[in-house]
Amino acid sequence: MGEEVQPSADEGGRKPRERREQIKSRVVDEGFVRIEQLAEELGVTPMTIRRDLDHLQSKGWLRKVRGGATAQPSTAFHGDVRHRTRAMAEEKDALARTALPLVKPGQSVILDDSTTALALARLLTQRGPLTVITNFVPATQVLAGSPGIELISLGGTYFPAYDAFLGVRTVDAAASLHADLLFASTTAITRGHCYHQSQETVAVKRALMAACHRKVLLVDHTKFRRRGLYQLAPVTAFDLVIVDPGIPLADLDALQAQGVDVIVAGRE
Repeated sequence: MGEEVQPSADEGGRKPRERREQIKSRVVDEGFVRIEQLAEELGVTPMTIRRDLDHLQSKGWLRKVRGGATAQPSTAFHGDVRHRTRAMAEEKDALARTALPLVKPGQSVILDDSTTALALARLLTQRGPLTVITNFVPATQVLAGSPGIELISLGGTYFPAYDAFLGVRTVDAAASLHADLLFASTTAITRGHCYHQSQETVAVKRALMAACHRKVLLVDHTKFRRRGLYQLAPVTAFDLVIVDPGIPLADLDALQAQGVDVIVAGRE
C-alpha cells in the first residue's frame, strides 16, 4: 500500500491559510519580501506565492509590487496596523503629549482608527473621568477597564487589516452621538486636503467629524509627502492641527497661509 495522502495540505506541506499567515508576518516584519525568496523558503512555486499575494492584497494586508510584496503604504494601500504602529513612533508620542492638555476631565472624546490617535489613547487615563468613543480595536484594548474611562465602541463591519470597524453601521452609530473633541489623523495631505486609501475610512471619518464640537488633526511630517486616493476634507475643516517639529518650513507656512491654527509639538 502507498502512503496516505493528506488532502488538507497544499504545496510545501502547509495549508494555504498557514502559509499566507507566514507570508503576511514576514512582509510586515521586514517591510519587503521577494517572491522567489518566499517560494524557496516555503517550498512552493512562485505562481503559488503570487496567488497568495493576490489574496492577501485583496484583504488589505499588504501591497503586491514588482518582484514581491511590501507593507509600505501607497496611494491605494493603507498599510498593515503593526507596520503603521512602528512607523514614526517618537513623533506620534510627541503629538500625543502635546494634544493631551486639550482634554479636560468630564469631556467626551472621539478617537479615530489611526495609530497616531492610539498614542494619545495610552495617555488619556491621566485626564479622567472621560467618555471615550472609538471604532479602533487597539484603542479599545488600551482603554478597556481603565479607571475613570467610560468606553463606547462603535460597531460595524470589522476590517482585519485596519483592525477597526467601518461601514454603514459604524457611520450610523457615530451619527447618533455628539462629543466634545475628536482626535484624528490622515494618510496624506495634498494641496491643503486630507486623503485616505479607502472609501470606507473616509465615510466613517466624516461621520466622526460631524459628531463632535471641536476637531483636532494630529499629523507627522511624512503625511505631507504621501498620496491618497480618496479626499476626506480640507485641512481647514479642523479647528486645530498639531504637527511634529520635523515638518518642513514650506509645509508649515502653507498651512498657516490657509488660516489653519497650527501647534508644533514640543514648542510653546
